[in-house]
Amino acid sequence: MAFLKFNKSELVNLSYSLNREIILANKTGAYCNTSIVTCNTRRYHGLLAVPVTAFGGYRHLLLSSLDESLTLRGKRFNLGIHCYGDIYEPRGHKYIVDFDADPVPCVTYKIGEIVFRKCIALSQDRNQVLIHYELVKAPASVKLELKPFLAFRNVHALTGENSAARTDFKPIQGGVAFNMYEGFPDLNLQLSSASSAFRYNPVWYKGVTYSDEMRRGYDCREDLWVPGAFEMELAPGESIVFSASAGDPDSASALKRRFEATVKKIGPITSFHDQLVRQAKSLIREDGGRKRIVAGYSWLYTGLLRETLFTLPGLTLYANGDKKSFEEILDNLIEDNQERLTRRTTQVEAPLFLTVTLQQYIAFGASDKAVWAKYGPVLRQVIESYLPGVRQEVSMQPNGLLWAQMDGVALTWMNAYIGGRAVTERAGYQVETNALWYNAICFALSHEKKGSDFSRKWTPVRALIEKNFQPMFWNEDLHFLADYVDNAGQHMELRPNQLWAVTVDNCCVSDEVISSVMRVVNSELVTRRGIRTLSPRDIRYKGVYEGNQLERDEAYMNGCAWPHLLAQFCYLSFRMMGGAFVRRAEWLTEGFYEDLSKHGVGAFSELYDGDPPHAPHGAVSSAMTTAALLNVNWLIEKFRED
Repeated sequence: MAFLKFNKSELVNLSYSLNREIILANKTGAYCNTSIVTCNTRRYHGLLAVPVTAFGGYRHLLLSSLDESLTLRGKRFNLGIHCYGDIYEPRGHKYIVDFDADPVPCVTYKIGEIVFRKCIALSQDRNQVLIHYELVKAPASVKLELKPFLAFRNVHALTGENSAARTDFKPIQGGVAFNMYEGFPDLNLQLSSASSAFRYNPVWYKGVTYSDEMRRGYDCREDLWVPGAFEMELAPGESIVFSASAGDPDSASALKRRFEATVKKIGPITSFHDQLVRQAKSLIREDGGRKRIVAGYSWLYTGLLRETLFTLPGLTLYANGDKKSFEEILDNLIEDNQERLTRRTTQVEAPLFLTVTLQQYIAFGASDKAVWAKYGPVLRQVIESYLPGVRQEVSMQPNGLLWAQMDGVALTWMNAYIGGRAVTERAGYQVETNALWYNAICFALSHEKKGSDFSRKWTPVRALIEKNFQPMFWNEDLHFLADYVDNAGQHMELRPNQLWAVTVDNCCVSDEVISSVMRVVNSELVTRRGIRTLSPRDIRYKGVYEGNQLERDEAYMNGCAWPHLLAQFCYLSFRMMGGAFVRRAEWLTEGFYEDLSKHGVGAFSELYDGDPPHAPHGAVSSAMTTAALLNVNWLIEKFRED
């Protein structure tokens, strides 16, 4: 795509290329994730990872990598690259002269007079990765060898040489199929060329090292099984397609057509909004006829309560106005999360997000009455579950506010741990939990008939919260809200959680408090890559997400900037300033598009350094970030028109 630019002269520089990742995902939940030079640097990297039904639907890596070798007139050139400790071998990246990402990732190699190109596509509705190889230019025919590295493991795990691995194979049309362990689907490796042959020569490649895992202090080495290699001759101008798929094999003769159809369906990108929509589609998984949201690639989970409720409007409504998918995903979420919604959860504020999600749906144009008729009973159950004696982790107090506490457990989205210790436990009255609590009660009461049992029961509670919320959290001297309050009093570390207290539709603080909070947040927390989790003036502030696991976890919620928080800040800013905020909103979001050629190529990262230049980190494709940017873009266009 025109706006994804790469420094061609730097592609051979591993410090440049290994930090830029290809991330392809589809609606089955499969993904392809590796660096732009196809050297895996994380345990999560691989050419084909798929959900496996026998193992609870969790993603498992089948095909780790595929080494290409070209032989011309007896001279062999290996285009692969792997890390073994501190050594990279082979070093095929030295032949790379170009990389492009639109509509699919393409790598171009130049070896003397040879120009060779490979393009990688992931089928949109099948567990299948397709790699198109083309001998663009050569003085004579070239022998191509493809050597697959197989893993057959959970994406969170590592594997090693073992006697339990099944090393046999079965011939299929255009290739061979492997199945290393019980419960896995067959991995079908096929080529579109009828002249190709598979040479069986099994060997374990030991000590393959993932540099990102090593740098973070994690287990980083594994053994991968290489069963042999495919061989064929390519004439100048000739192309072939390699397919790796799980389940039923494809027709070898149809592989080229499938690759072309996949690329055509993906289509070109003409705007940043197109890129956001493309990523939104990749984050909605559909298996067994049920749609759910993937929190992020490549290691975050599917169907999480908080992440789904937060991202659902952005990934459906603000992406393309898809109300049908909105309700389908929400219905599945409610069905799957009865325990968390109404009985117990370590995300005490998450069930209350249901109100915000429904409010956004109504604001987008859904029928108020129809929404309440369908989801009102669930929301009433959610509210009732916070009464004393229902949940162990959180309960309403006599003052109407919610007290959340479970020793040693971080009960909010700020849930980083170091050695089993919560970095930000925040036990007590949490500002955002109580803001969402009040919003939920007000929303429910506005739809209930006056005089109903629910109305008589909860109207006094609403009055209690209105009376006690602001005195509990407001600090007159510091001019912002406490992050939480416990038996020791107000905890006044300046964090973004108070944004919810001033941005929910039903707010129980004064206009003066709202203005003051926004001034302080704007002054100390807002960056061009999201909202910091802690003020730089705080002694605990960590502005850079780097180092070992301990150092990174300390920065995770003590300084890192989170893009998803921009949605709340921009929402209230537009409400306060109207169209006059359009330019600022554009300035706050355009930096994310500048970063599209970094970290996850074409994707939107989970978090950023709190300090400039705000380097991206975390999951390379985040549902929270993607949804928030779609939300802000929708607001920009709405107020630009107004």
